Amino acid sequence: MRQLDPLSQLRLFENGNKPNGGGAGQNAPRFSCPAFASNKVLPVHRWVPWIAGFSRKFVQSGLERHLQRKGIVLDPFAGVGTTLVEANLAGHDAVGFEINPYAAFASRTKLQAHRTNLNLLRKTIEKFIRFHCTAIENAIDAKAGPPEWFRTRGEFYSPKVLHKVLLTQDFIGQIENRAIADLFRLAFASTMITYSNYSYEPSLGQRVSAGKAKIEDFAVEKEIAQKLNEMACDTLWMKEQLNGNNPKNNVIGRSFFDAYRSVTSNSIDLLITSPPYLNNYHYNRNTRPQLYWLGLVHSAKDLRALEHQNFGKFWQTVRESETIALDPIIKNEEIIESLNTLRKKNPEKGIYGGKGWANYATSYFNDCVRFARGAKWSLRRNGTALVVIGNSILQGLTIPTDRFLGTIAESVGLEMKDIHIPRTARVGNSIIQSGVRVGKATKGHHLYEAIVELRKR
Repeated sequence: MRQLDPLSQLRLFENGNKPNGGGAGQNAPRFSCPAFASNKVLPVHRWVPWIAGFSRKFVQSGLERHLQRKGIVLDPFAGVGTTLVEANLAGHDAVGFEINPYAAFASRTKLQAHRTNLNLLRKTIEKFIRFHCTAIENAIDAKAGPPEWFRTRGEFYSPKVLHKVLLTQDFIGQIENRAIADLFRLAFASTMITYSNYSYEPSLGQRVSAGKAKIEDFAVEKEIAQKLNEMACDTLWMKEQLNGNNPKNNVIGRSFFDAYRSVTSNSIDLLITSPPYLNNYHYNRNTRPQLYWLGLVHSAKDLRALEHQNFGKFWQTVRESETIALDPIIKNEEIIESLNTLRKKNPEKGIYGGKGWANYATSYFNDCVRFARGAKWSLRRNGTALVVIGNSILQGLTIPTDRFLGTIAESVGLEMKDIHIPRTARVGNSIIQSGVRVGKATKGHHLYEAIVELRKR
């Protein structure tokens, strides 16, 4: 079975591109592009495909720029753990908050992987392949069943694929070592869409709707084993990088808004994060398969609870509400006027017009206030926050979310040091061309990605 060499992958993507050393100032390394794409082939980060997030190199450049000695790094919206993993690899302690149980599980599994018994992992992979071959050859029925409340409009797995998936669940249920069982669970969860009749386009939908054929059969066990072999290879690499060091890490499965006081006040040296953008991408709905199949949620009620904890809620959650009031601490005229303009757009469309989207945008900026207060609580004096965020276009109105976030942060007492724009063009036809989200996009509308640099005075 093919094993990829992560060191070769690193050389391929990073040779000649490593930022120069040095602190902030004229000789400080430039911020690398935060786009997540390069992570898809890099050690540990490649374990989980993720629609959003930022690159390993961006986090490295932030750490090199702002932490010249061991410190504590915080990511309030940790996702699948890019910031936390890189902070630990650089020798820093790390703490993250993440409300999506699947993403939190992925982060914890990555952070603890270096403790894995690799000999036992490889033996378990071999045993897994033999188990599958025996079960298929002898037409053995699986004992496990699909999650009871997981529903899709079309057939999620074809019968032959489903049988192999359920055999995988049987095998994982027999693994006694918790760390290895978690690696198997993550390998399954990260590959499960590959052999399903669904795909990300970029949101989760049926393959046939995207013009793709249904998958009638698939070598499920080989796909999972390949992922596990990558994990084994990367875990060895991680052990070598840490070289016996064991920095602390903690992933808190709660909303940062509600639980930031669990972080000691004035204790964080550097905050690196990327909150959900003002684009209504529904992380919870798009991870429904993983959440249900891993047993992390059990009903639609569980998913609704997550929606209400999300940064900015979701358009679907707030569109029918009465006019949502802007937090009174936000007094910036440009923000207020933008929301008023948005609210008046396309009134004939009802909740699909400006009113519904203005409620969503207002909720988003109210949560920017909550985020800024949490950041101020957490950061030590002169501590820095690097916030990766993209602008947005709603109902044909361009909203400079980066500037608005910086202004809101200043209103709670943080200092906006700078706004860096390392990515001047961002692909986003699902945002720009969506008839629900916008009017007709013009050449003047474009998406970019910014890094808002804040400091606690």
